[in-house]
Amino acid sequence: MTKLALFDGSPVRTKPFPAYKPIGEEEVAAAKAVVESGVLSAYLGAWHDDFYGGPQVRAFEADWAKAYQAKHAISVNSCTSGLYASVGAAGVGPGDEVIVSPYTMSASATAAIVFNGVPVFADIDPQTYCLDPKSIQARITERTKAIIVVHIFGQSADMDPIMELADQHDLTVIEDCAQAPCATYKGRPVGTLGHLGVFSLNYHKHIHSGEGGMITTNDDGLADRCQLIRNHGEAVVEAKGTKNLVNMIGFNFRLGEIEAAIGQAQLKKAPDLVSQRQNNVAYLENKLSGLPGLGMPKAQEKSAHAYYVHALDYDPSVTGVVRETIVAALRAELPVSEMREREGTLVSGGYVKPLYLQPMYRELVGYGTVSCPFTCPHYGGTVDYSEGICPEAEAAHNTTLISHELMRPPMTETDLDDVANAFHKVFENLDDLKNAKAVP
Repeated sequence: MTKLALFDGSPVRTKPFPAYKPIGEEEVAAAKAVVESGVLSAYLGAWHDDFYGGPQVRAFEADWAKAYQAKHAISVNSCTSGLYASVGAAGVGPGDEVIVSPYTMSASATAAIVFNGVPVFADIDPQTYCLDPKSIQARITERTKAIIVVHIFGQSADMDPIMELADQHDLTVIEDCAQAPCATYKGRPVGTLGHLGVFSLNYHKHIHSGEGGMITTNDDGLADRCQLIRNHGEAVVEAKGTKNLVNMIGFNFRLGEIEAAIGQAQLKKAPDLVSQRQNNVAYLENKLSGLPGLGMPKAQEKSAHAYYVHALDYDPSVTGVVRETIVAALRAELPVSEMREREGTLVSGGYVKPLYLQPMYRELVGYGTVSCPFTCPHYGGTVDYSEGICPEAEAAHNTTLISHELMRPPMTETDLDDVANAFHKVFENLDDLKNAKAVP
């Protein structure tokens, strides 16, 4: 056996992996055309034809709606903004509960708090890392108003039973599709399975415009309310004739013309970029098949995974080596990736600490000194944010999840072979890792 790099052996590879850089000549030309036009934004925060933005924003929204088979697409300046607007459009307010995932970026939960709703954390399915419908069902109370479902890592949640629960209890379902563009569930695109879908165009997503996001919906009323919240709704409702003033405290969530133009070019590339990820994962998984204690992601039946990351299920009881040691050994064998050198090798254990373990939830400190919404007098419920409430999420974070990004374009088969060889080298040296007194 070859000596591990972790113990001063030679690594599998030292040459950096190629950068993921989907921006090209098309985006340069699109941005240049907008700059030369002189119209970098055309929004007005008043009831006017320009309330809905300029020509690039409207064209981008039309293209997105067509691509995702949605009646409406509403652009925003981030996925976070899109989640906030969607929760507001759903009518969430003081006293309401919103069921959320604990294993996601923080905004998926704080979207409820923005409108003084109380996040209630349901556990994840250990096979997909998405919300478990059975855990959702157990968390529903008379105060539940909405469910925010995160299609984490590019994998769709099991949406049919979730929508059945929503129909039974008259709940609004918001899909957080930040990591799942082009993913499908039983042949249907994510973002159109619930009442609202929200996508990210942040710089490290599959496609991006630097920053940005998109909301999809087939509901005319929800679309209208998202547009109002996006653009100073409180200043617009009177002239527009809007009668329902709930949550019409508007924000500036508007996307610029340059970002919208870049987004149009990126949208055209999305299917091919996701297809490359899928092909790379299939190639890599064939190489990794059979490694002890290492399980591959399982897509929902008749569904397509978009692979934001390649999430692997690791069982330390099979190998006798804790996950952190495996990850350290893998990182020692492989190099950084171009344009992300400061992050080190793009292999990690776990994802985010379950959100309910963050200080805000542990201390129940939200808005002001009275800590709304957690102790708001309009909220008569009791919320539990104690350690142990979501054991599957905690196990994934602490013990079982290994994820990496070494499958995104433009990784070649040669690059993927190096990744696979690093895994094999590490797993062939398990005895050395078991017997090591300390891992550097």
